[in-house]
Amino acid sequence: MSSNDRVIIFDTTLRDGEQSPGASMTGEEKLRIARALERLKVDVIEAGFAIASPGDFAAVKLVADNIKDSTVCSLARAVDADIERAAEALAGANSGRIHTFIATSPIHMQYKLRMQPEQVVEQAVRAVTKARSLCADVEFSCEDAGRSEIDFLCRIIEAAIDAGARTINIPDTVGYAIPHQYADTIRQLLERIPNADKAVFSVHCHNDLGLAVANSLAAVVAGARQVECTINGLGERAGNAALEEIVMAIKTRQDLLGVHTRIETEHILAASRLVSGITGFPVQPNKAIVGANAFAHESGIHQDGVLKHRETYEIMSAQSVGWNANKMVMGKHSGRAAFRSRLEELGIVLEGDELNAAFGRFKELADKKHEIFDEDLQALVSDTLADEAPEHYKLASLDVASKTGVVPQAQLVLSIDGAERSAIAQGSGPVDATFKAIETIADSGATLQLYSVNAITQGTDSQGEVTVRLEKGGRIVNGNGADTDIVVASAKAYLNALNLMQVGAKAHPQVEGV
Repeated sequence: MSSNDRVIIFDTTLRDGEQSPGASMTGEEKLRIARALERLKVDVIEAGFAIASPGDFAAVKLVADNIKDSTVCSLARAVDADIERAAEALAGANSGRIHTFIATSPIHMQYKLRMQPEQVVEQAVRAVTKARSLCADVEFSCEDAGRSEIDFLCRIIEAAIDAGARTINIPDTVGYAIPHQYADTIRQLLERIPNADKAVFSVHCHNDLGLAVANSLAAVVAGARQVECTINGLGERAGNAALEEIVMAIKTRQDLLGVHTRIETEHILAASRLVSGITGFPVQPNKAIVGANAFAHESGIHQDGVLKHRETYEIMSAQSVGWNANKMVMGKHSGRAAFRSRLEELGIVLEGDELNAAFGRFKELADKKHEIFDEDLQALVSDTLADEAPEHYKLASLDVASKTGVVPQAQLVLSIDGAERSAIAQGSGPVDATFKAIETIADSGATLQLYSVNAITQGTDSQGEVTVRLEKGGRIVNGNGADTDIVVASAKAYLNALNLMQVGAKAHPQVEGV
């Protein structure tokens, strides 16, 4: 295949994916996901929006300083301050990209920007020129391109390419496009823009109508050669095009699409589970590629066919995306070297006190649970790193009584900046009683928006992974906790959310973008 047959995979899990309410990630969590994406051989990792907050800047810098095999990108509005901040964050990158954008639809230009089209073109050119003076790799996006006028898109894109943009992104920002219409837009742009051959055309589709993947693939057929996507389709509102679906569609239907990616697909499942665990967004069982039922067959006819010849009902193998690769490799007799080696295989690098703390938790878990899976290790590391971070609230002890015919009661002791306080509360169930006991002490004033429980692995001895979403004053935070005791996991998750709220976790990471 020629170089023009390769589709560049641009992953924006760490930027656009983080815009899902409650999906904010710490810098360390972003780095863990970035390592998993690097292992997948993602071409471009959009690490964040550097000017959005000091935390976002630090996270982009952390990823840029540590990732070597993928290009690291930062988003920036078409203004000097954003572009300079992005360049500063990317200074240590082995390969960096500044991704600058401005709205191009009539409704956005009139009501959001309050600018005339001529002014928008001028600002876009200034921004791309500025970005090129600081970084050799510049991407330009026409925000809300899906509702922009084609003549204006041709005009502004031609000017952006002349100014030095080498990737042009045509985002369907509000998920409004239909595949054949979106493909026609891409085709027209490639045909009508005189210097289109000097840039890679990219697509970034949102899933408001459930068409993000379909639109992206239609655009690829029309000539787009970069697709912007996220692991598990994570993203604001209904999410983005799912990386795993884009990649496996291209691989499975190469006969029709005629393109390929450099993604090493056997690492897809591990990346999916890592993102799910860190963000607290469980993957639905019937999710394509990475859902628990994606390769399950219940129908007798299907089972019979698969047993006789797999391809009768399976268009791709489970092993090709990582299923059945995560065998139990660790147990109570596993040593520190084996533990560390397995973490490194999962893209997790721990040193010193962090490694010691994680290994101690591993040994505790191995005493409770005979089989330790990769998913257990991912959750264990997340739990350990959360505990290593500064904590205002910490669970010292918990005693819960739940009995038929008796109102459940929780008695707990919390350590608050080293000082212990106790509380007793009753509730409709053991978890409800536990949360009420915590609030008796914390009196946070936060509203519980989501309580979600997910079994990390199979079996009744599985760790339960709990997500608690709290809201206060417009700020939304996600707390996570894991334990073989689901009530303890719930308490950990609630306290994790309170701690994030206490230290002033950032609000919604971005108020606008592609």
